[in-house]
Amino acid sequence: MLETSRLWRALFGALVAGCTSPAPQIVEEPGAPPPAAAVAPARDEAGLAEEAKALLAQAETDVQRARAKRALWLKAWEDLLAARQAVAARDHGTAIRHAKRASELAQLGLEQLAYPAVK
Repeated sequence: MLETSRLWRALFGALVAGCTSPAPQIVEEPGAPPPAAAVAPARDEAGLAEEAKALLAQAETDVQRARAKRALWLKAWEDLLAARQAVAARDHGTAIRHAKRASELAQLGLEQLAYPAVK
């Protein structure tokens, strides 16, 4: 019994000694250049303007269809107006965002017609 307890102590001591390690040493390489930052290619202004106008035209069509079927949501109309103002102000990123949202909400309004009314 005494021999097995000594054996277990020795194994435990070896296990604990194996878990400790010396502190890592940081070695810097001299003359290493810093990593270059990746630059995303900027989209040209004409391309953004065309995309904004195309998405605005699509949103206009979607909102007209939803309005004709009396399924137009107020938020879709507000986003369409915001997209129009952004195109007029030449803020193409905002115009794209609002036009996509207006089109999406108009589509959801039309899809809502397929569900039964609740009491």
